[in-house]
Amino acid sequence: MVKKRIKRGLRITRYVIYKETLVDYREHIWSFIGAFVGISCIAFLQSKMFPYTDTVFLIGSFGASSVLIYGAIQSPLAQPRNLIGGHVLSAIVGVSVYQLLPDILWLTAPLAVSLSIVLMQVTKTLHPPGGATGLIAVIGSEKIKQLGYWYVISPVLTGCLILLVVALIFNNMTANRTYPTNRKFTRFLKKSWPKLKRYKLKRQRYSLPSESH
Repeated sequence: MVKKRIKRGLRITRYVIYKETLVDYREHIWSFIGAFVGISCIAFLQSKMFPYTDTVFLIGSFGASSVLIYGAIQSPLAQPRNLIGGHVLSAIVGVSVYQLLPDILWLTAPLAVSLSIVLMQVTKTLHPPGGATGLIAVIGSEKIKQLGYWYVISPVLTGCLILLVVALIFNNMTANRTYPTNRKFTRFLKKSWPKLKRYKLKRQRYSLPSESH
């Protein structure tokens, strides 16, 4: 009985590995473009608003999120609810822990991560990079610590929204890519995109100045 379970587990593992590594080369291209545009938008904001200070906007956990939302778009952990909820809730936890125990690193660091994980599990917003977001609030630079709860709004929420908007565009450019996995939402998005283009063309046509005869 035990041997059968082990063999069955191995078969499932091999199948999952096979499916995960069976990626069309075009998927690599779209993953590259999405991640490049998403991170570059945040980096652009950083360079324009804080050119000579610490990298406040460009926190490390956004790189990990990019792997999920551009490279593993079908993963439950990569969906918009998880992306935004995981980061925002973890940021709140991290800031709160630092505010309560600012000088006890050996306690605040593990508390920020472990409480973030539990809160994400309870709210069904599990997003692995969220743990890093909570940790950064505790171990980050003085500039980040001075932000307090503004850290939750910017850079965390602002950065998540930028990454999400880019993901909604580039992860739905082809018929083979669908993001998020909520089919009703993706159908609505793909129907709305051509309508929006037609609306913009009409606006441009009517806004053209009339030629004088």
